[in-house]
Amino acid sequence: MNPHARYPAISDLRTAARRRIPRFVWEYLDSATGTEATKRRNRAALDRVGLMPSILHGEGDADLRTRLMGRDLPLPFGIAPVGMSGLMWPDAEGHLARAAAKAGIPYSLSTVASQSPEELAPHIGPEAWFQMYPPRDEEIRKDMLARARTAGFHTLILTVDVPVASRRERQTRSGLTQPPRLTRRLLAQVATCPAWAMGMARRGMPRMRGLDKYTTKTATALSSTQHAGYLLRTSPDWSYVQWLRDEWPDAFVIKGVLRPEDAPKLEAIGVDALWVSNHAGRQFDAAPAAIEALPAVRAATELPLIFDSGVEGGLDILRALASGADFVMLGRAFHFALAALGPSGIDHLIDLLTKDLEANMGQIGATSLQGLPAPFRLD
Repeated sequence: MNPHARYPAISDLRTAARRRIPRFVWEYLDSATGTEATKRRNRAALDRVGLMPSILHGEGDADLRTRLMGRDLPLPFGIAPVGMSGLMWPDAEGHLARAAAKAGIPYSLSTVASQSPEELAPHIGPEAWFQMYPPRDEEIRKDMLARARTAGFHTLILTVDVPVASRRERQTRSGLTQPPRLTRRLLAQVATCPAWAMGMARRGMPRMRGLDKYTTKTATALSSTQHAGYLLRTSPDWSYVQWLRDEWPDAFVIKGVLRPEDAPKLEAIGVDALWVSNHAGRQFDAAPAAIEALPAVRAATELPLIFDSGVEGGLDILRALASGADFVMLGRAFHFALAALGPSGIDHLIDLLTKDLEANMGQIGATSLQGLPAPFRLD
């Protein structure tokens, strides 16, 4: 069966994923924080970004190639880091890394993934990025960076918008613990999801294997929205960013930028790109929509800008690119696809986004990503 016939949009993959994974896993993946107003704000703000249709522009094929931080890429989107991907689907990090390598798009491994850089090394392609939650101890920092480089990750992402654990009330109510423990309540949910359960039985319940080297088995006194990484991490400051810039010889990205006044300071330190994001509403429920913050950050810097938060299709990718982004990342969507259809779901989502980009570029008469029309506000 052609998956486009049954799953023509990310919303269809989301619906299918919800049926195939236990409720506590769904709540971890889909939830935001507070009343989830920021998550809704992201969607509403993206819907307000208009692009004027074009007529009588003749035939033309859409060229989706782009260049980011000196590297040529076939598509303008990639896979964002998601902590504990392996909870969403067995071997999620491996499936995502392999699919990204095949497609030639970036795959980002989280510090708090369920597989280590060493485990992923055989599966990553040339566009492998490593996302760091900032360890306090300098020796751990150095070791983590060395492990990432040795494994083949060439781009470092420092996430700066998680100074403390957010509450994520839906996640707490679900009964999920850190590390995950299958209580009777959760086992009842697992019993309704046989494919997920069989995969987990073969691999074992996921844990943050990249941190095994630095944490002890007794370090488990954490809230449901914290994890082992919080035993190691600090809230970084400007000197921390400078230290990382001095230590990491390759591309260096700062993730979680919303204020335009921060952009020139980061540019002066020598970072290679900024990632405009409100963590998809998972950290702070009074944050602005990321797409509304994007134009001001664009005006404040000449650095490449990466964007995420609320992206639900190719049209949203075009909205972000037209608003000043150079590249777009998706996190939840790729996990919806994997949970809905297994590994083939990732390939389907890449194809879905590609076809959606091509269709919408045809509507606005754009044959390249460099020729997008200026956006306007839809009221």
